[in-house]
Amino acid sequence: MKVRVLYHDHCFDGAASAAFFSRFTRELFYNGAEYAYTGMAHKASQLFDEADFDGDENAIVDFKYSSSDRLTWWFDHHQSAFLSSEDQQDYERKKASRRFYFDPDFRSCTEWIAHVARTVYRYEAPDLDELVHWAGIVDGANYESAEAAVAMREPAMKLTLVIEATKGSETVQHIIRLMQEKPLLEIMNDPLVQEKFQPLYERHLQSIEIIRREGRCEKGVIFFDVAAYDLEGYNKFIPYYLFPEGTYTVSVSTASFRTKVSVGSNPWAKEPPRHNLATLCERYGGGGHPRVGAISFPPGEVEAARRAALEIVRELQG
Repeated sequence: MKVRVLYHDHCFDGAASAAFFSRFTRELFYNGAEYAYTGMAHKASQLFDEADFDGDENAIVDFKYSSSDRLTWWFDHHQSAFLSSEDQQDYERKKASRRFYFDPDFRSCTEWIAHVARTVYRYEAPDLDELVHWAGIVDGANYESAEAAVAMREPAMKLTLVIEATKGSETVQHIIRLMQEKPLLEIMNDPLVQEKFQPLYERHLQSIEIIRREGRCEKGVIFFDVAAYDLEGYNKFIPYYLFPEGTYTVSVSTASFRTKVSVGSNPWAKEPPRHNLATLCERYGGGGHPRVGAISFPPGEVEAARRAALEIVRELQG
């Protein structure tokens, strides 16, 4: 038997969600099954292909809904969970007969899966409490300060850097398998993870200086354009560390598969954010959470991304 798990790639909560889901369903439903993983990324083109769902059981965790009839499990907590009204209607029709669980009020998908596992299926894994705890902190940006988030002293923060910034999905899927059984410090000491971490940490230090040089803060909005740099996966708290007076941040960056506009809000801002950033990003085909969102453009469409970013900057400044 094969269980295919599609998860939000290069995201600590996405990896942790895949790990908790795998452990939970293996112990309760699919003992002895083969678990295979597919990392999903938000992009301007079609997200899903029917060939993605090649398991006897197929799950999506911490990512948008698919109307594929082969989908048997779905967990998400993003406001922008549905690509279309038709997808949302499909979810409403199927949710009573499928194992579909959606709650945008949960700060992390890992916490949501653990909650459903406990309350619906009476399943608990106390040795994964550390994983669930840190997924909530990382995805909910519940750090004590911007400095603490950027310094990355905790194993979970170091692991977040590896997950977010490593190329390809192989390392992330290696970590997903380790997360099902090992504490975070032990995962960080894994030889492959250490091999990836050291150069990424050097790159992290360089990214602080690049954002310091390229960034500016005006009327409470931090903006920087790093499309000319290889900076995908930079620590999203760097702007608030460098410009603590900022309430919002807007940036433009590039990757091999997309051009990205990132929009975020400062967890330590003196005044609470007044804008729902997911709703704002949805106007451009993106989405996310009320406090953080993103928009994906096709590769090479840097000028379109810049125009959208500057429109958003002006709105947030107003």
